[in-house]
Amino acid sequence: MSQTFALTDLLNSDAPAAAARFKGLPRYNFVGGHNDPDQIPTEAFAEAAAHALASEGKSLALYNLGQSPLGHAGLRAFVARKSAETRGIKATADDVLITIGSSQGLDLVNQLFVKPGDTVILEALSFHGEISRLRALGANVVAAPVDEAGLRIDALADILRDLKAQGIRPRFIYTIPTIQNPTGSVLPLDRRHALIDLARSYGVAIFEDECYAELTWNKEFPPALYALGPDVVIHIGSFSKTLAPALRLGYVIGPWELLGRLQALRKDASGALEQLIVAAYAEKNYASHVATLKAALKAKLETLVEALEREFGTAVEFQRPDGGIFLWVKLPDQVDVRSLVAPAAKAGIVFNPGPEWAVDPESAKSWLRLCFALPSHGEIEEGIAAFARVVAEETGLKLHSDNRAAVVA
Repeated sequence: MSQTFALTDLLNSDAPAAAARFKGLPRYNFVGGHNDPDQIPTEAFAEAAAHALASEGKSLALYNLGQSPLGHAGLRAFVARKSAETRGIKATADDVLITIGSSQGLDLVNQLFVKPGDTVILEALSFHGEISRLRALGANVVAAPVDEAGLRIDALADILRDLKAQGIRPRFIYTIPTIQNPTGSVLPLDRRHALIDLARSYGVAIFEDECYAELTWNKEFPPALYALGPDVVIHIGSFSKTLAPALRLGYVIGPWELLGRLQALRKDASGALEQLIVAAYAEKNYASHVATLKAALKAKLETLVEALEREFGTAVEFQRPDGGIFLWVKLPDQVDVRSLVAPAAKAGIVFNPGPEWAVDPESAKSWLRLCFALPSHGEIEEGIAAFARVVAEETGLKLHSDNRAAVVA
């Protein structure tokens, strides 16, 4: 007699819970790394696709397009050139590995350097994806304090000295020096040199994430850490924030001794068609596109700032970022933003709660990250007004339009 069973009965004991079904995007979407849909260069992409398929389409019959597993040669050459022009990096196509977004770069570098019990230093406020990745690997994550200019080198020096006294050498220092995520700061040049000196002195690698580095408002900003210390720095970047997140194209820059090992770890490569299209598009269009995109993003930031000041008054604090797609915002100390997630979602508003972006979640309980790239100007204004109503209802804060805030007795 046959026995019926559920497939889920056979799952591993440590299998994750099922993800929630996708029910569509919220009306006011301030989460993640989405980009401005009006700035996606669809017509130019179509022309580039036609050109790429006509000239190189037959190479799709071959894995890796019949080229190096590092990625499409033309795209790698473009990455090397733009990195030299915009970030001061001296590299060739052979120093570039194309990845499935920067996320794959994070996974590969983490896997190569970190095993359970190893120590890794992160900025106290950092990309939640890297925090969760390292903890899943069983790493000991140490928080280095940050201020309005980014990583505090004096505090980092104390951390490294204390760890050395315990016989611990961190595997690397993960940093987002240019348009820090979530704070939006840019690490000054003197701190960059000091960071590299510390890394050399203590024999610790620097893992530099520059996904947002090209989206700065000011043309004058410091070169990448890799440009200043290629002997101690691993560099990753992405086309997700400058072109389109759904393209899933990122890259790692480093010597073959590193890239060869990352290549050996990789189980899958970026989509060949995406590489062909971006390589054909980027040569003539990339620089002008990024300039137009930055202007559009800066205008949306101004709309967001005006909306926050109008709806919240002095109940919010923030530092205008030097670029990027998000604003790091603080509510009064008595507010735990985690309590606002569900009621905000019910009102059609989603945001990133600060604790998810902090090595010590409680230290950021009153903070939240707002991504302003995706919503239109009107949606930003409406969404912030709706969010202010949720905050007032849930916390007892009385928000005034005359830039005052009080707690309702």
